[in-house]
Amino acid sequence: MVNYDLKSLLEELREKRPLVHNITNYVVMNFTANTLLALGASPVMAHAVDEVEEMVSLANALVINIGTLSREWIESMLKAGKRANEIGVPVVLDPVGSGATSFRTHTFRRLVNELKLSVVRGNASEILSIGSDYVGTRGVETAHGAEEALEAAKSVAKEIDSVAAITGPVDLVTDGERVVRCYNGHPLLGSVTGTGCAATAAIGAFIGIKNEPLEAAAAGLAFFGLAGELAGDRANSPGSFMISLLDALHEITPEEFQKKARLEEG
Repeated sequence: MVNYDLKSLLEELREKRPLVHNITNYVVMNFTANTLLALGASPVMAHAVDEVEEMVSLANALVINIGTLSREWIESMLKAGKRANEIGVPVVLDPVGSGATSFRTHTFRRLVNELKLSVVRGNASEILSIGSDYVGTRGVETAHGAEEALEAAKSVAKEIDSVAAITGPVDLVTDGERVVRCYNGHPLLGSVTGTGCAATAAIGAFIGIKNEPLEAAAAGLAFFGLAGELAGDRANSPGSFMISLLDALHEITPEEFQKKARLEEG
């Protein structure tokens, strides 16, 4: 097991309520904001090019999500990311659907090349797309298993000096050398839109408290996965599960997080 002090980390998060600036997609804005509020952070959704530099200067973390792209939003992502890099605000990137179209894939690669990223979180196909012109994605869904992408993720993490996090039945987090596996989660997480994006936002909340990318990514995924497990104990259909998930994010205690997080290194 991984020896992280998750109890203290969650206590600090809920005490300090880190501000997470999200430049995210239309589909998930509401759910992502509610996820951050429920777990104890403070969300702000701001994508206008005229204000993103000022807004990110107030934030503890920046989460960039390419789910509903436009050229104007790409400009905002780059401006906010470069400003965050200048002032030491960690940047988390979710390359939603990269590999499905050239526009998404090229945007992912541009963000990787022009920004210093702390964590890149995606499904296996999205992570693989950073080094392959065709990976066979199905829209924003993965066509690859997480273990299949592990070696690619380790190479990507080394190349861009970032942590790569691959979500699936077992989540994998790597800095290029170390690999942490997260076994928390529930099958119904795949039946509600935006859960992957919300998991990325959870990473943003934890990295806003402790800027150690490997630990923050593992903690965020474990916390969100644990909430999925608890929600699955209460609900067996997607609609009720979504509501129960928000409740669980709010109700998990620091002691419960420490006890029930299933993280293993190696």
